[in-house]
Amino acid sequence: MRGARLTGPGPSGVALVLDNAAASTLDFSGGFTANGTVRLRGTRISDNLSFEGAFLNGPPDGAGPSLVAMLMQAVDFDFTLARPPSGIVDLRGAQVSYLHDSDRSWPEVVELDGFVYGSIKVDEDGERREAVGRRDSVARRVAWVRRGPDYNPQPYEQLAGWYRKAGHDDDARRVLLAKQRHRRRTLPRAARVWGHLLDATVGYGYRPWLAGVWLLSLTLLGTLAFGAHSPTPAKRGEGAPFQPLVYTLDLLIPIGGLGQRTAWYWPNGGLQGLAYLLIAFGWVLTTAVIAGVTRALQKN
Repeated sequence: MRGARLTGPGPSGVALVLDNAAASTLDFSGGFTANGTVRLRGTRISDNLSFEGAFLNGPPDGAGPSLVAMLMQAVDFDFTLARPPSGIVDLRGAQVSYLHDSDRSWPEVVELDGFVYGSIKVDEDGERREAVGRRDSVARRVAWVRRGPDYNPQPYEQLAGWYRKAGHDDDARRVLLAKQRHRRRTLPRAARVWGHLLDATVGYGYRPWLAGVWLLSLTLLGTLAFGAHSPTPAKRGEGAPFQPLVYTLDLLIPIGGLGQRTAWYWPNGGLQGLAYLLIAFGWVLTTAVIAGVTRALQKN
């Protein structure tokens, strides 16, 4: 159907129905134009499905989808359109081995829940390139997944799995972090607050080095603040000499003890308040690290 022009009659606005059809190749390229919905629900293509240079305008009233390809199966899916579709593209449950797309492929809303693909190539300036290993690849793919109308974890897991199979583990972790941030928006307020805390401290377990940054910053703050003043011993003539660094670490580390926290106190209310604050931060950081790393290990 290269270069064909189809217009969907009636209120349904369906231009082409190939539900549950079986074919070796479906060619809707070369300026193919559909003024109405193209339906490929359950269609099985053993080789190539091409929309290269096509126009999927959707129904005239703009209320219906441009492409419905739920449960569709194809080996090579070329979706490098001439311009973005005007209506929704529904790929829920579809399976393809190779996906080819470009900046003109996707409308504002894309249904991707259950969509499985083996490899992605992006079309840029007439050249198709692997969509991994590029600096903007992850941001573009996450934005693509976010075009779904609701939060669904599967598109994120599928994308992360593809990056991992390609050997880009860091990119996979960025996708999984984006998934947790999207999920957080669907949670109750208390859970969202805890999620923000996990994100800021350990990046939901995918950025555990953040906890080290917080620990180093708080240690420096406490050492400088406590080192500029003289504390009061709990028992005169007993205990180890006061050491600002060790005292700060003793406050931040909730498990065990270094002997400084119980041996000294501050008559100055401000420094005593700082000591309590560091104790609280120590518990929060420890809890966040355990929760975040445990979550990451369970997901992987």
